[in-house]
Amino acid sequence: MILEHFKPFNGQHCETTATGSLLYQLGIELSEPMLFGLGEGLGYIFWNMKIMDFPFIGGRIKPDALTENICRNLNLKLEVHETTSVNKAWLNVKQNLDNGKAVGLKLDCYHLDYFANKIHFAGHYASIYGYDNEFAYLNDTNQQERVAKTSLKSLELARNEKGPMSSRNRSYTIHQKGKLPDRKDAIKQAIHRNATDFLNPPIQNIGYKGIYKTSSEIQKWFKTSKNIKKDFQTSASLMENGGTGGSLFRNLYRDFLKESEEILESNEIRKVVHEYDTIATLWKTVADLFYRIGETENFKYINEASDILIELSEKEKTSMEKLKRISV
Repeated sequence: MILEHFKPFNGQHCETTATGSLLYQLGIELSEPMLFGLGEGLGYIFWNMKIMDFPFIGGRIKPDALTENICRNLNLKLEVHETTSVNKAWLNVKQNLDNGKAVGLKLDCYHLDYFANKIHFAGHYASIYGYDNEFAYLNDTNQQERVAKTSLKSLELARNEKGPMSSRNRSYTIHQKGKLPDRKDAIKQAIHRNATDFLNPPIQNIGYKGIYKTSSEIQKWFKTSKNIKKDFQTSASLMENGGTGGSLFRNLYRDFLKESEEILESNEIRKVVHEYDTIATLWKTVADLFYRIGETENFKYINEASDILIELSEKEKTSMEKLKRISV
């Protein structure tokens, strides 16, 4: 059973791609940067746990929140289903598909047949638009073939995986519940809330404070790493190519601001767009330095990356303060 007239979303980030394809079914067509911005998606986290092979550097808000924010800002109804039963989980998805509704899924991409790079990451998203006796048909990011298929068994394993960022077979659908809000108001509210959250992190390893903390944490990481090449080069690859749109999501947010300043006709936002150009370039430099650290195992590149992270912390704080004032 394949949904007729399903339009795959052309995206770089998994959650915006999955949610964007569900919005297509409602006749809502927005760019990926606009979805990311309306989802109040920009963030930062440096996370390290003993069970992790190496620290995680993330550039967006926590999983699931992006779609929740998009739906709130567009006055849409989000229906979420979670269960510990793999049978109930599949039945819920199947019923929606049989009723003509595409479904968003949260997965551990490690189990998906079409993923060549086998890394456990349970915060991946894709939408499902069909199935048969053997396969599920998914809309994933451009990097992952966009229109992909995986065995039903692999899908079951991916949905039911445990560990960091995982959920209990989470699936979701989106429904219209009224008139779409004024686009200008939605954009301003999303910018304001994103800036407020970024500037007020609940703990020191999140937001601009987290970027600053990372400047010293990477020094500890280098000294304790059991495989410097693998750790730092994998991290660099995830920062640039792991569905972030490059520069740890800063390219996506810059493009959202660019689209927003045209809609809002705001010279102030236009100035911040240029600031995020610089910020994005600096994040690319950090990723390049991480790769060089892996190649050379030379501590001087750690120091260079550390200095840039301190600079980035201040620049991102300043830019978000401006956006918070502008969007009031």
